[in-house]
Amino acid sequence: MHTPTHAPVRLTQFAHGGGCACKIPPGELEDVLGGLAGPVPPSGDTPLLVGLATGDDAAVAGLPARGGTADLAVVATADFFTPVVDDAYDWGRIAAANALSDVYAMGGRPVLAVNLLAWPRDVLPFELAREVLRGGLDVAAEAGCHVGGGHSVDDPEPKYGMAVTGLADPARLLRNDTGRPGVPLSLTKPLGLGVLNNRHKATGERFEQAVATMTALNRDASAAALAAGATCATDVTGFGLLGHLHKLARASGVTAVVDTAAVPYLDGAREAVRDGYVSGGTRRNLEWVAPFTDFGSADDDTRLLLADAQTSGGLLVAGEVPGAPVIGELVPKGAHSVVLR
Repeated sequence: MHTPTHAPVRLTQFAHGGGCACKIPPGELEDVLGGLAGPVPPSGDTPLLVGLATGDDAAVAGLPARGGTADLAVVATADFFTPVVDDAYDWGRIAAANALSDVYAMGGRPVLAVNLLAWPRDVLPFELAREVLRGGLDVAAEAGCHVGGGHSVDDPEPKYGMAVTGLADPARLLRNDTGRPGVPLSLTKPLGLGVLNNRHKATGERFEQAVATMTALNRDASAAALAAGATCATDVTGFGLLGHLHKLARASGVTAVVDTAAVPYLDGAREAVRDGYVSGGTRRNLEWVAPFTDFGSADDDTRLLLADAQTSGGLLVAGEVPGAPVIGELVPKGAHSVVLR
């Protein structure tokens, strides 16, 4: 376990929210992005393989070989957020793992990252900022990804993350629009990160199982999904399992059926919901997905956990991933994007 070397400072108290729960609500974001598209480069330039159209985890462009066929793809993403835990080093690790995850969710390999840091320089000591950056550097090193600098601003609220560039085989991408009926759904990390983080912010209790889950790279899960022949995946972050599953089902033109009894949760997650440690982001997620979801007999706590805003969550894969529980399947498109059983 990491032992802080600096004077105790509760970083979460300097943020209005925490982690991916601070994302702009998905419905509002889609309204903003509706109709926006980048200019099409001149003919012969690198083709855009994945862009805004399906709301996937990262952008992907092909790098044409001399013959004109893309035999390599570049994956680009950026992710940053406010403190999700009080320990600066752990926050850096979590934010880096979360940013790298978008590349893994596309089936890519991260090769280069740059830091994104916002810091209240007159309020928090730079010793803490250094610990945040050190945490990010250590996780990037574990991923075999270079960190080559970055950008910083003076900001009233601390924020940290990374812009990451990766490489992928354009013929073996993991996309959110390639799901097909009859394929099982696997989830590679348990849910409950949001409610445990919210409890940590409110009480100062430390949840080692949550920190270990958030700092774990999705590298092995991505490699296992590709080895199993999967072509469809996304990661589960700020929009919760239901939100990301709705986006996947909508993009793929299918319905996702979830076996609620098969969904794994972190120890303490249900107790945190019971005790009221539910973020505003989670409640907004549930409100957004409600019109597209048949909740069946799922109780209110289960609905909140399935919509829980995760930070550095696992991969949701259309296919079986060794070691990961199967939580449902894709079926032909019905009246709802998601059906709970």
